[in-house]
Amino acid sequence: MFGMGILFFFICVAVLVPFLATHPPDTGEVSKRLQAPSKEHWLGTDRVGKDVYSRLIYGSRISIKIGLIAVVGSVLIGSFFGLMAGYYGGWVDNVLMRILDMILALPSILLAIVIVTILGANLTNAIVAVSIVYIPQYARILRATVLKIKELEFVLAAKSVGASDWHIIFVVIVPNCLAPLIVQSTLGMGAAILDAAGLSFLGLGAKVGEPEWGLMLRDHFTLIRQAPWTVLAPGGAIFAIVLGFNLLGDALRDVLDPMNSLTKLSH
Repeated sequence: MFGMGILFFFICVAVLVPFLATHPPDTGEVSKRLQAPSKEHWLGTDRVGKDVYSRLIYGSRISIKIGLIAVVGSVLIGSFFGLMAGYYGGWVDNVLMRILDMILALPSILLAIVIVTILGANLTNAIVAVSIVYIPQYARILRATVLKIKELEFVLAAKSVGASDWHIIFVVIVPNCLAPLIVQSTLGMGAAILDAAGLSFLGLGAKVGEPEWGLMLRDHFTLIRQAPWTVLAPGGAIFAIVLGFNLLGDALRDVLDPMNSLTKLSH
């Protein structure tokens, strides 16, 4: 799969950064500022003489970390809310869903900006903000899945033998909810990376000097005519990694969606 190939490439780069980097990511020579790509600087240098290639590959670690932490946080909290709302229903469902509806009422990037403004502008708070923004998506997916599964025979059988609610939820129901969760988590990784880059571009994420792709764009977007490599490199990296997660998510959806499998069998 093309998407998996893209992500495998970025993961390998992130793991092998110390061996692949040709220059330190946080030091540069002002005398070499805005040099075009060359044998010494493969992707040129930025406005303070730092090597763009080295900063780009170090940035892959930051972006993957952002996506992974943000999605794990969203999945854990959102899944818990969705499980409780779907299984218990009634007032529990109404209260939780109305709270999540209020979060969904605002555009994701706007809500993330508000959260970071309240907590303080840094990369950690940007990850927290992105994680909070996507909680409703996972909650709604789990709720919808639980509503279907809890009326099936194997769940009713577990209830009839006296199994506790917690046993039914986490041992019987959760394993049967993993397919849609995996698909959404994969797509969510790309969205989280994109939103975090957006926050850094607005000055609400990574600190000045960090090799984060959104911050690299912020520092050099005014130089796109004079030194296009300083913008095209981080912009292309963001595009590629988000595309990779989106393609992988679509592929997993095709594989894990039972309706899709039935459609293929019918043909």
